[in-house]
Amino acid sequence: MSFKSSMVFNAVAIALLSSNYSLAQSTENDDIETITITVTGDYRDQNVQTMASSLSVIDESDIAIRNAQNLEEIVLATPNVNFSSGSNRARYYQIRGIGERSQFQEPINPSVGIIIDEVDFTGIGSVSSMFDIAQVEVFRGPQGTKFGANALAGVINMVSKQPTEEFEGQVRAMAGNYDSWSLGAVFSGPATDKLGYRIAVEQYESDGFVDNTFLDVDDTNNRDELTARSKFVYQASTDLSIDVALFYFDFDNGYDTFSLDNTRETLSDQPGFDTQETYAGSVKATYSGSNTADVITIFSHADSDMGYGYDEDWSNPTLCQQNECIYGDYSSTDHYFRDKTTSTAELRFVSGTEGGIFANSTQWVTGLYTRFDEHDLLRQYTYAASDFDSNYETTTYAAFLQLDSKLSDKLTLTSGIRVEQWELDYSDSEQLSYDDDDTMVGGKLVLGYQASSETLYYASVNRGFKAGGINTDGTLSEQQRRFDPEYLWNYELGLKTNFLDNSAYLRAAVFYMDRDDMQVKTYEELKRPDGTSEFLIYLDNAASGVNQGVELDAGWQVTQALELYAAIGYLDTEYKDFINGNGEDFSGREQAHAPNYQFNLGVNYFIGDDWLANINVDGKDEFFFSDSHDDKSDAVELVNASLTYFASNWSVKLWGRNLTDEDYQTRGFYFGNDPRDGYTAKGYYQYGAPKEYGVTFDYSF
Repeated sequence: MSFKSSMVFNAVAIALLSSNYSLAQSTENDDIETITITVTGDYRDQNVQTMASSLSVIDESDIAIRNAQNLEEIVLATPNVNFSSGSNRARYYQIRGIGERSQFQEPINPSVGIIIDEVDFTGIGSVSSMFDIAQVEVFRGPQGTKFGANALAGVINMVSKQPTEEFEGQVRAMAGNYDSWSLGAVFSGPATDKLGYRIAVEQYESDGFVDNTFLDVDDTNNRDELTARSKFVYQASTDLSIDVALFYFDFDNGYDTFSLDNTRETLSDQPGFDTQETYAGSVKATYSGSNTADVITIFSHADSDMGYGYDEDWSNPTLCQQNECIYGDYSSTDHYFRDKTTSTAELRFVSGTEGGIFANSTQWVTGLYTRFDEHDLLRQYTYAASDFDSNYETTTYAAFLQLDSKLSDKLTLTSGIRVEQWELDYSDSEQLSYDDDDTMVGGKLVLGYQASSETLYYASVNRGFKAGGINTDGTLSEQQRRFDPEYLWNYELGLKTNFLDNSAYLRAAVFYMDRDDMQVKTYEELKRPDGTSEFLIYLDNAASGVNQGVELDAGWQVTQALELYAAIGYLDTEYKDFINGNGEDFSGREQAHAPNYQFNLGVNYFIGDDWLANINVDGKDEFFFSDSHDDKSDAVELVNASLTYFASNWSVKLWGRNLTDEDYQTRGFYFGNDPRDGYTAKGYYQYGAPKEYGVTFDYSF
């Protein structure tokens, strides 16, 4: 057997890597040597520069340079990708303006999938630790052929590092402000001639960025995160290999971030929590004993116990004793406990060297897929007459087919289709019982023209889909309870090219997305018998919408010591013919969490043979927080930097994020919650991380 050797520190020391494409110094001469980045998230491994799709690959060097601890700290370096908080760690992501922003009592169907080593973590991706991750692949646009209903807007595929051919180990220690620290270790190598292993464990702690002035403590929004991963590769025979990945995550974080004063100083007397304990694993078996086709089977399972709760009033009993509150005050908490299990199975056939059809001009992939999800919810709310519990089960069956046809030496046509049967079964303690099913069809047509070994042009049409569902609020009418599947057509033109003797690259895409039966949160205001207002918030199908824009990734290895890189996204979104449940017309309005522009600009510079300096800027335009009000975030530019010293088998890095200490919002709500101003409606915000800095030490052996 053969395991790929991975000397992390030597690789980082000699590489000047952009956020998506590697251009490294040669170790033998002064010529610049191109390093290929391989994308693993499609049916076949492909070079990112020859793949006819808009995607970004964030490799281990970028993760190290940014000292990223979690997925939320690197995705802003990719075009047209945003995230929403409303929790301690980002749980939901938006690609090209599409994606969920939060979940409370209602079951939801995510629009952006998160996959880690073949395990589906969609909707529970807050445990996306970056420790020992080889690369993060961000697929923009619908991925309906490969990933199905959870990929309406795209997929984030995380790949951890592989076992190595020789024994090696790594120890990492980090210390930073806000009493942040981490300690991690990796051991990798061959257990036998046929079995390779890799084990990675990290503990991360931080007091967080919030001071609770009422309790006089600074750790009510703390982070206590344990990540354990293991990977095994077993070469059972010449023709059969088995890959096993096992995970354990234990995130015991606080949640106390919204302040009545819109600062990082909270007044709550009952701070919340954001916890998740997950056991997960995948098994992938590849049989390549036939020249006609490889047979691949993939099984995965994830079991997560999650807790999420907050102090609803963000206040304490002394507030109205010290201030005039003309309407009095209230005190309540809202807690959600979920047990979520996801199991998947896939049987895939991938054509081999002699398996082509149509005079061997066409390679093919076909297979079957099934998925089972179960969500058990317990909600404990102060003003509820009793605890609420529900059971939500979905079952998915799918069949898929993809053909890659060589029309000429330079022209390739890729066609794919996926048919998915989705079934829902729901029941709760309020005696609501509901079942439903949908049959959905997605696919793609991609025409790629490889003009030369350095340049690819492509045009594609993709159809994505997302299942319908149910609103569970007992006061809703039957008409409001059901919402239909959403469909999306994505039209895209792209260019990928290397130039200046392969010292520079450009990847560009222009896209137009036509959304039908959009699933959006809406509201309806009702009058109670006593004259007070009640707001019903639920999911509904807007008439239609358009998301269009441009995405650019570029880099230039100016000299052996200097590299420049950029990632830029422009996005224009709007609703069409959308009138919400309260009769308000939102037609022409921008969609929520869809900034008009995003960018990441950076420079890597080697100082001699031992020092690497990086400085980069993340920028993002303002955006609407919600579809139900007009409050917006601020536009922001965040400056990040690092300085790394490399020795033969160790390195030390000084790093900083948001060095100018900008205040910027990652989640926002608009309503009245402050008794001191008579509960006047206004915006309340969760802020992103302030200035962070620290030192990280790595030692390999």
